Amino acid sequence: MSEGGQGGGDAGRSTSEEPWPVRVVSQKIGAWIARLGWVWVDGQVAQISRRPGATTVFLTLRDPSADLSLTVTTNRDVLDAGAPELREGARVVLHAKPEFYAARGTLSLRADEIRQVGLGELLARLEKLKKLLAAEGLFDRARKRRPPFLPGRIGLITGRASAAERDVLTNARRRWPAVEFRTVNVAVQGPSAVPQIIDALKVLDADPTVDVIVIARGGGGIEDLLPFSDEALCRAVFGCRTPVVSAIGHETDTPLLDYVADVRASTPTDAAKRIVPDLTEEVRLIGQARSRLERAVRNLVDRESHRLDSLRSRPVLARPQVMVDQRAVEVTALRDRAGRCLDHRLGAAGEDLRHTLARLRALSPAATLDRGYAIVQRADGHVVRAASEVTKGDALRVRLAEGELSATVDG
Repeated sequence: MSEGGQGGGDAGRSTSEEPWPVRVVSQKIGAWIARLGWVWVDGQVAQISRRPGATTVFLTLRDPSADLSLTVTTNRDVLDAGAPELREGARVVLHAKPEFYAARGTLSLRADEIRQVGLGELLARLEKLKKLLAAEGLFDRARKRRPPFLPGRIGLITGRASAAERDVLTNARRRWPAVEFRTVNVAVQGPSAVPQIIDALKVLDADPTVDVIVIARGGGGIEDLLPFSDEALCRAVFGCRTPVVSAIGHETDTPLLDYVADVRASTPTDAAKRIVPDLTEEVRLIGQARSRLERAVRNLVDRESHRLDSLRSRPVLARPQVMVDQRAVEVTALRDRAGRCLDHRLGAAGEDLRHTLARLRALSPAATLDRGYAIVQRADGHVVRAASEVTKGDALRVRLAEGELSATVDG
């Protein structure tokens, strides 16, 4: 396998058998960079070095979104002409030529023009970034999470010994004395602010005991608050699993962090009010709820007592024996009536039965025999109805009303 590249001179093409020495690689990188020519570069000034009497000024130019920096050299006259009041943390646009120092393997920029980005341009860039983040859904209300009613531990990101830190801690503990904090102190302005805040976010978001994270700063000018509109910081907050509260004390201008955070507090003091309940107020509300509950129970007991009194005052409960006696008389009367009805029905049914039996007797063969008739049967049991049904010498049985006779046909 080989690693190729365009090269000149005696080095030729690199192969695994004939690799380039480090110095050759460095020289070729320098040659490639030299062909890039002059470029316009945008960045944030992280450091300025102006040595008294020196004509050369050294800058460290940082890309806030990538946490990447380059050294910039320029003439003092260039800086004085384009940005005489340049300070650390300012945004600049410069015209520069990339230079690669092959002996050290370092890249730098040589600038012949430097322009400090004005407030209007800064605001225009922020508005453009705001629209981009909004289009990507970073500001959507549907994704915002509500912090817990009473956090077990609060993560606080703020400047060391700052008024913002004091306001959050003091007011939160005044409202809920037992509240716990894990505080991470960071730079809250300047070029180091964004990377420090992002690192603090990662630490607190990874802590399972932290239920909510507060990013606090006590206000400042729009340029001082630029770190809180940084794209990398906004995306880091968006990616947090823990709810984030933005507490940048600036009412006039709204940093982009306020739009991304789950909760926006107008000041660090307001953040304390939003993240912990007021113990005194909660005790008062519990007392009110208890009073309402007691009144409701008393009212229910009173209503049921009145209802019971009303039931007890009814005759059936006041003199229950009277009602029993009345019902006993009614039961006796009904029983007598039922007995008479039953006797009447039984008598009528008996009479009907006697008539039916009399008719049955009148129509029965036995009744006919009683009137002097007889039933003549042959030996096989056939009833003889005509003389032609027998012949001389046939044995006959004659059934009378009382008893039977045997006979023989003579002729």
